[in-house]
Amino acid sequence: MIASLVGTGLVSAGLASAGDPWWGQLFSFDNYGELLVLVRGSIVTGALLALVGGLIGVFVIQRDMAFAVHGVSEMSFAGAAAALLIGIDVVAGSMAGSIIAAVLIGLLGQRARERNSIIGVLMPFGLGLGVLFLALYPGRAANKFGLLTGQIVAVDETRVMTMSVLAAVVIGGLVLVWRPLTFASVDPEVASARGVPVRALSMVFLVLLGLAVAMAVQIVGALLVLSLLITPAAAATRLTASPVWVPVLSVTFAMVAAVGGILLALGASVPISPYITTISFIIYLVARRVGTVRLRRGWVSRESSVPS
Repeated sequence: MIASLVGTGLVSAGLASAGDPWWGQLFSFDNYGELLVLVRGSIVTGALLALVGGLIGVFVIQRDMAFAVHGVSEMSFAGAAAALLIGIDVVAGSMAGSIIAAVLIGLLGQRARERNSIIGVLMPFGLGLGVLFLALYPGRAANKFGLLTGQIVAVDETRVMTMSVLAAVVIGGLVLVWRPLTFASVDPEVASARGVPVRALSMVFLVLLGLAVAMAVQIVGALLVLSLLITPAAAATRLTASPVWVPVLSVTFAMVAAVGGILLALGASVPISPYITTISFIIYLVARRVGTVRLRRGWVSRESSVPS
C-alpha cells in the first residue's frame, strides 16, 4: 500500500494526476486524514530538522558561512549518491560526504578568502561525483531526483530514530559550545586574545554543520538546504538582535516552513522542496518588511524627540 503512495512528491496516491489542472497537482486535500496518518514519521523528521536548522543557522549567519553550507551540501549529495549506488544507507553516505567536506574546509580554509576558495573547489567536485554516481545507479528515477530536490515518503521508525540521534548530537554539541562559539563568531580576534580556542571551535562547528546538512539533504535535497539552514535565521535577525530571541524565532520560522511544507505537499504530485522553500522565503520577506518598518519608525521617534 505504501508503495502505491510513492511518487515524485511527498505522497502521490492518484489524488493529483498529470491530467489535473496545475493547481490540482500543487494542492489536493482529498482523503487528507488518511494520508496524514502515513506521514507522521515524516512530520517528526521535518520538525527535528527545523529545530537543528533553526539553531545552527544562527551561527551560520553570525560567521557569514552561507557559502559553506552550499559547499558541504554538494559533498553530502555525492556521499548520498555513492551510498545509493552501492546499496548502503543513504543517510550514512550523506553524513560521510558532509563530514569530509567540513573537515577539509576547516583544515584548509582558516581565513575567509581561503575558505571560499576551498568551498568553490569542493562544490563542482561534489556535484560532479554525485551526478556520476546517479548516472551509474540502475534503480528508480524518483530516488535519484529525491537527493537533489528532497523527498520524504513513509519514513519508518528506523529512519526517525537515526534522524533523532543526529539531531541530539547536533543540538547537544551546540549547547556545549554555545557561549564560547558565540563569542568566537561575533569577535574572533578578541575571543582568541581571551584564550578562547577559536580554531578548535571552528572545526567543531563545521562538523556539527556537516551533520545538520546531512539531515537537510534528506528533506529538501542537496540543492535547497539553504532554505532551512539559513533563511529562518536570516529572517530572525531582521526582526531582533537579541541573543535569546534570534534562535527562538529562527527555530519557529524553520518549524513553520518544514512542517507546513510537508502538510501542504501531502497530496501533491511535485517534490516537497518547493513548498518548504516558498514558505521560508515568504517568512523572510515579511520579516524583512517588518524590520524595515520598525527601523523607520524608530528613526522617526528619535527625530521627533529632538527639540527643534
